[in-house]
Amino acid sequence: MGKSKRNSGPKPGSNRAAKLAERRAAQESAAAAAVPRPFEGLAAECDLVAMREFVPSATATLPLTGGERTVVAATVLPGAVAGLVRDETDSATGFVGLQVPGQSTDLSADLAAAVNWAATAEPGQSLAAADAEPGGPRLGDVIEAGTLLEISVHQDFNWWIPEGVTPAPEVAATVEQANSVIMPSARLESEGVVAAWWVDAGEKAHLRWVRPEDEDQLMLALARVHASGGLHLGEGSRYAGSFRTHGLLVPVFDLDPERHAQEWAPATAELGERLADALAVDAPLTSDELRSRDGLRARQVTLR
Repeated sequence: MGKSKRNSGPKPGSNRAAKLAERRAAQESAAAAAVPRPFEGLAAECDLVAMREFVPSATATLPLTGGERTVVAATVLPGAVAGLVRDETDSATGFVGLQVPGQSTDLSADLAAAVNWAATAEPGQSLAAADAEPGGPRLGDVIEAGTLLEISVHQDFNWWIPEGVTPAPEVAATVEQANSVIMPSARLESEGVVAAWWVDAGEKAHLRWVRPEDEDQLMLALARVHASGGLHLGEGSRYAGSFRTHGLLVPVFDLDPERHAQEWAPATAELGERLADALAVDAPLTSDELRSRDGLRARQVTLR
């Protein structure tokens, strides 16, 4: 006797089919309404994207446009909360988290709401999720838009616990667990290099360079550089691909893990110069460059 075939989906016209259609429509509507480049116009755009998407542990004091309290942006806070305030020495410090599980269609507005909360909330309070008001301030309204961030990169999450505080056993266990899975990371420091982040993933290291240019224009420049044999960081490096996130394109390179992170800084600066030259070219791609572009696109993914 032959096996009966299982239905592959809800029966057309059924209540379940209608609910699934409503859910898909809501998801598509939310995706269409999402701000594609939430940090556009900020000097710190690329580093904010990096801290939001892949940097494990880093903090940066935000250059606020007003208020007396210090507010620090962090990759992730305990419990992945959107904000918290704690006593530090003789004053309170606010913290806002970039890596949070829930968000509205405008990440910039969410962060602005969290910053405003952290600037005034009482010490000891935490904010589970930001509640941005429609038409309310965005991040560029509450921080100095033209100022780069001075970022502190941490190799653990011990900064979750204020100095001089003995944590409860469950808090200490949470920090220990987070520390056990963190990968060594660094932000490259070199003239003309912004938001180039190195990470030691074990068998190999990676460099992710968040670039500020228009995604499509940068892809053309990458294709020109690749066709000329210049899409690399020297010996021990290999172009691995790229990903798109928050309206920006992020080239990724595999690196020899035996070399120190900052050893890659000069070669990264040189690649930046090659990309700048390619971006300045105003001409159609050659046949070799077109083949390079198609190959690079095949190694590209999108994160939103």
